[in-house]
Formats: sequence, C-alpha cells, structure tokens
Amino acid sequence: MGESIIRTYDLWKRYEVQEYNGAAIRGVDIDIQKGQIVVLFGKSGSGKTTCLNLIAGLDVPTKGRIEIDGQDLAVLGEAGRTLLRRNKLGFVFQFFNLLPTLTALENVFLALELTGGADAKPARETLALVDLRGKENRYPHELSGGEQQRVAIARALVKKPSIILADEPTGNLDSATGTQILALLVETCRAAGTTLIMVSHALNTCEYADRILRMTDGRIVEVRSCEELAH
Repeated sequence: MGESIIRTYDLWKRYEVQEYNGAAIRGVDIDIQKGQIVVLFGKSGSGKTTCLNLIAGLDVPTKGRIEIDGQDLAVLGEAGRTLLRRNKLGFVFQFFNLLPTLTALENVFLALELTGGADAKPARETLALVDLRGKENRYPHELSGGEQQRVAIARALVKKPSIILADEPTGNLDSATGTQILALLVETCRAAGTTLIMVSHALNTCEYADRILRMTDGRIVEVRSCEELAH
C-alpha cells in the first residue's frame, strides 16, 4: 500500500430537497493513494458530483470526515479549504469553464497567478504538453471542443497540483476526441505522479483507471474490472 492522499470516514450528505429522497451520500469510506488514477461511475443523480464537491471542500458533509493529504477539511475552515483548492487541487469540468475574454495562454496563466506565480513560461510549457503549441493566443471560441478541454487540462496541471478532480471531462466531446482527451489526461497525471479522480458515465474510462468505484444511491462499491462494471 502506498501513502493515502484522500480519505473519507463515514461520509454523509443530506439535502432538504424532496427529489434527493433524503441523503445524496450515505456512509462513504474511501482511501485513495498518492498517484492513483481512480474513476467513479454512476448514473445521473447517484451522488458522484456531490462526492467530488465534498472532497474539494466546496460542500460540507452532514456527517463524517474528509482528509486531504492528512489535513482534516473541517479543521481547516473556509479560508484553509480555499487555500488547499488553490495550491493542491486542479479541476477539469465537462463544459470547460474557460473565461471567454481570455486567450488560451491567459486562461492557463490565471491559475498560476492565483497561486502567486508571475512567470508565464510554465503556462506556455503546459500548453505545449497538451499539444496546443501555436494556439496560445486563440480565444476559446476560436478553438474546437477538444482543444478547449486541452486548455482546461493545462489550466489544471500548470500549478502542479497533488490531486486533479475531473467531472465528466469527456462528457461534452465526441467519442474519438473524448478518448484522446482521456488518454492525454491520464498520461500527464501519471508522468507527474498526480492523483486523478474522474467522475464519468462513459464505460471506456475504466480502461485507464487503477481503481474503479461505482456509486449507487449514495453508496460506493469497488469494482474489480471493466467487465464487471458492464454487467
């Protein structure tokens, strides 16, 4: 066993909204090691995104505890959780979430500036790493969906986070582009030793993962293989 980077203990999240039928997350215990590539599967509404938001400290559990790199999120408080997100976590979203008025380079550099970086060189290098050399000065609307997601991946990677959380990173792309983006994301995380958690409902994602977790009705079960997941 390696070193734990994400641990949750009896994690619960209840919403006061009728459609959730009580709890979105029910007693989740996970232990993720440094550098692991983990995919979290589940139908829409199964609690996947809620789980990701709790790990990111964007939402607070109703009950239970979350530790990121040995730090208890509840003890950190709001300011501490913001710093943790800024310095240790990278995010990749389904809809890219790029700022439309900034170029590709500026979108990536912004993530560095927030952590106190003043040199644009790492932003250029990271864009080259995701095969966007020569497209630094293009605006999001001048890029294809796949290229926009590459910018989003570069933005997540540029500050060298310990953990990347990706919510349906290929959900807005055609299957061929999605497979390319998936391979790129996993390769770059492996090369950097970054822990990657991907939320997905695309079955081929499991081929890239060290561990496959399935979420059903707010509970997580570990699945041994892609075949088992398909049944």
